[in-house]
Amino acid sequence: MFVTRMGGVAAAVGSAVGLGNVWRFPYETGQNGGAAFILVYLCCVLLLGFPLVAAELMLGSTTRRNPVGALRQLAPRTAWPLVGVLGAIAMLLVVGFYSVVAGWTLQYSVTSVIGGIPDFGEFSSHFTMPFVCMTGFILLNVFILLGGVRKGIERASNIMMPLLFLMMLVLCVNSLLLPKAGDGLAFLFHPDFSKIDIYVVVSALGQAFFSVSVGIGTLLTYGSYMRDGSSVGKSALSIVLLDTLIAILAGVVIFPACFNFGVEPGAGPGLAFITLPDVFMQMTGGRVLCTIFFVLLSVAALTSTLSMFETPIAILQESFGLRRRNAVIVVAATGWLLGVGCTASMCPDWKDTIAAFGMPLFDLFDHVTACYLMPGCGLLFSLFVGWVMPRHLIVDTLTDHGRRSARIVPVFIFVVRFFAPLSILVIFLSGSGIFEKIMALLFA
Repeated sequence: MFVTRMGGVAAAVGSAVGLGNVWRFPYETGQNGGAAFILVYLCCVLLLGFPLVAAELMLGSTTRRNPVGALRQLAPRTAWPLVGVLGAIAMLLVVGFYSVVAGWTLQYSVTSVIGGIPDFGEFSSHFTMPFVCMTGFILLNVFILLGGVRKGIERASNIMMPLLFLMMLVLCVNSLLLPKAGDGLAFLFHPDFSKIDIYVVVSALGQAFFSVSVGIGTLLTYGSYMRDGSSVGKSALSIVLLDTLIAILAGVVIFPACFNFGVEPGAGPGLAFITLPDVFMQMTGGRVLCTIFFVLLSVAALTSTLSMFETPIAILQESFGLRRRNAVIVVAATGWLLGVGCTASMCPDWKDTIAAFGMPLFDLFDHVTACYLMPGCGLLFSLFVGWVMPRHLIVDTLTDHGRRSARIVPVFIFVVRFFAPLSILVIFLSGSGIFEKIMALLFA
């Protein structure tokens, strides 16, 4: 159990804050019209992200169990616990490719110090250095996880989250001092409502869903570690607000720099590893700024993977009776083996061999988790809380056992029963390409 409420919130925010905030959110904003996208995104976070975060924390805090144990306790002798199993599988698959990307951030952090930014295409297509960096990143996770919940995860989160905010603020100040910072801020904060269409709304829904790290049970596990008397509503609101703040600060870092140096804001994922290093190196103190940026990415990745490792560890401890040390070794070794496969699949000589369904292993894991497992598990978790979880537990949790008004309860139940499942279904259809085909047929 977490020692303090703030420690628990820091760990949960760390779980939610990942590369998606610093990497995906800016280019999603750039591709979808800047501030108009942000306004839609904020609405989606409040209507979808907040209720789903609260739902996962609620399941964990009321049962004090991991995702499998929580669903087994609330729905014994049913198939519902399999949702927790699917979530754990999804986490390990995500760790497989995510640790590879996190390894890239470690490599760039080191090379930024010595001033030699590698060519991304050449670096990522070789095996040795990405393998070493991925392995180093996994070992960082193991070092922290062996310390347990209090001395490992909570202590590390209490250090890394303030550090992440500090680095973000340093980069923000530097970007705001650039000559054309006003153009970048205007793009970020001046809405052009003509840009908003159904596709922008769907993109914002997807970003809101994936950004707050719901759907696979990481926050459920952290919810089971919350101190007695902690407010689920306050914790959920803190998580989504801080997660959103970091995403917007990332935009403040990136867009002034893009406008100042003539870079396309919607340049895609390559913005982080190809474009921005060149931009930083053109600034005064560029080597230091570039190092801070990639250390920031490394910290964001590490806080996320800790939660993705912790849930399978908790399942092995609670359901199979493994000692924590052994559970950490088993889960980390599994994640490492998947990471080795994903690293090798990025190499031109092996990508056709280490592949399935016509995709390299790296792309396959990304596709399966983002398009199927995460939306599928998120949909089922939402339906479970809305239709299966005893209503009195929902009321007790949202009202802090009668200390707060119950007016939010009907709204929450409506959202998790109807709005959230429908939204997640749209996200699934969009990720699988079906939504675009439906829209093309409707408006042909």
